[in-house]
Amino acid sequence: MCPFSQTPAGDHNAASAALPESIVREERAQLDFSHSMSYGDYLQLDAILTAQKPLSPAHDEMLFIVQHQTSELWMKLMLHELRAAIDRIANPDTGTRAEAFKMLARVSRIMEQLVSAWNVLATMTPPEYTAMRPYLASSSGFQSYQYRAIEFSLGNKNAAMLKPHEHRPDLLAQVRTAYEAPSLYDVSLQLLAKEGLHIPASHLERDWTQPYSESEAVKEAWLVVYRDPQKYWDLYQLGEKLTDIEDAFRLWRFRHVTTVERVIGFKRGTGGTGGVSYLRRMLDVVLFPEIWKLRTDL
Repeated sequence: MCPFSQTPAGDHNAASAALPESIVREERAQLDFSHSMSYGDYLQLDAILTAQKPLSPAHDEMLFIVQHQTSELWMKLMLHELRAAIDRIANPDTGTRAEAFKMLARVSRIMEQLVSAWNVLATMTPPEYTAMRPYLASSSGFQSYQYRAIEFSLGNKNAAMLKPHEHRPDLLAQVRTAYEAPSLYDVSLQLLAKEGLHIPASHLERDWTQPYSESEAVKEAWLVVYRDPQKYWDLYQLGEKLTDIEDAFRLWRFRHVTTVERVIGFKRGTGGTGGVSYLRRMLDVVLFPEIWKLRTDL
């Protein structure tokens, strides 16, 4: 007997086929969309599902395209959340700190989705990737303008990373905006200063296009927060949200490195970088150094 339908196992398919129709009738589900918006219309599925255009005869190119397209969609949402959180932290009139913290928590969860995506791509074997790699020419994830805007928003500023986007003024403008604006960490330190904690002037007003420089005074300010979380509860929460984001970002980078090494070994990347050697160097980048250093002194 089938425990769900209470019919003999052999009759399960027939019972299952009949059940949806009865539910549709009972629920009065709408079936005619000739004059109203459907699910596919709302999500623009025609555009999305016809955007996969493999260039090679290789079966696995579809996996490669879908993985990168969905990652770009997640990054679009991540930027949406990051920009809004930065705005709320920097400008209290635009929203509450609680809203900003929720957005930052969502950024961390999005990164978890991106980490999991590498697990799917890792099912591609070296021979399968080799069959399609020549068709990629010089295109590479290194050129993702959304990823670059995320890195800039998180404080990893590098003027050289603007150049891959110079052929598209519209995209360059978006990346440059993130490059020239205060990062998430910059506005977080400004918030600490507004709450009466000592942050050096050099870290409150500076050239935002320059990489962040670690400061002992900034670490001491964070230590004040972490030694009395009840008094500085919002700032303590902010510190932990920053920790979550960098933790997730490190995992995202690490899975990228291991997946690339698994699929292509130490070949140079299609975008001209050293491939795995370049990605491994990126693992050493620390976005919020004092947040990690303070833990040793607590």
